[in-house]
Amino acid sequence: MSDEEIDKIKIESSKSELDIIKNSAELIEEAQNKADDHWNELLRAKAEMENMRRRQARDLENAHKHALDKFVSELLPIYDSMELGLNAANGAEASLDAVRDGLEMSMKMFLSSISKFGLEQVNPEDQAFDPEVHQAMAIEEMEGVEPNQVLTVVQKGYQFNGRLLRPAMVIVSK
Repeated sequence: MSDEEIDKIKIESSKSELDIIKNSAELIEEAQNKADDHWNELLRAKAEMENMRRRQARDLENAHKHALDKFVSELLPIYDSMELGLNAANGAEASLDAVRDGLEMSMKMFLSSISKFGLEQVNPEDQAFDPEVHQAMAIEEMEGVEPNQVLTVVQKGYQFNGRLLRPAMVIVSK
């Protein structure tokens, strides 16, 4: 082989090596650009997650602060009614019947208001004793009444959204 042919082969070999290097450089640059894009997406996602966490923490704090607003608003008219009743009872023309009627009305308003929030009264008078929602305070023998019947409700019980808050205190037949 002549020197010219060898030089020609070297030149062609050098050109193909340069092409490979050029292609490799382009591939590396493309990979670096993709990596940069993915890094930026990751940073944006991380920032968005942090913002969402802060927003949820703020919303939760506001929910805790204002959770009872509606409940308290429902109770205010009841307090007003009780205050009016007290003022009427202290008046010169106060009668026991008027005070009793006002008190009954205030109690009805109270039960109506709290029932809107899921509170239910447990009043088991003349029902069978149920240890799940009643607490026996005493047992009395009573003729003509079946055993395990509620004779007297000493204190009414309450359930909140189906969960027992306080059992009804009762006297049960033997």
